[in-house]
Amino acid sequence: MKSPVVKRSIVIAGHKTSVSLEDAFWRGLKDIATSRHMTLSELVGSIDTERQQGNLSSAIRLFVLDYYQARPQSDRAGGRPPREIMTAPLTASVLRVE
Repeated sequence: MKSPVVKRSIVIAGHKTSVSLEDAFWRGLKDIATSRHMTLSELVGSIDTERQQGNLSSAIRLFVLDYYQARPQSDRAGGRPPREIMTAPLTASVLRVE
């Protein structure tokens, strides 16, 4: 599934900046912010403050990846599948009965 890069403006510590991320990473970032009762700007600000190197977009991608990889195995295996899987169209090979 293709996820185009989306450029958005965000205010971090009172300064406006733009961040380019694939749609899936924006959705993941928003879900994490919501689960932590934070605004998107607060979460991105904390990622920006804690990053060691690289650009902000890369730091956000790594943060989102780490967050979902660190979830308990039970959440990943038996829980709700990622949104991309839930919304992916069914193909003929999935529907074929053998």
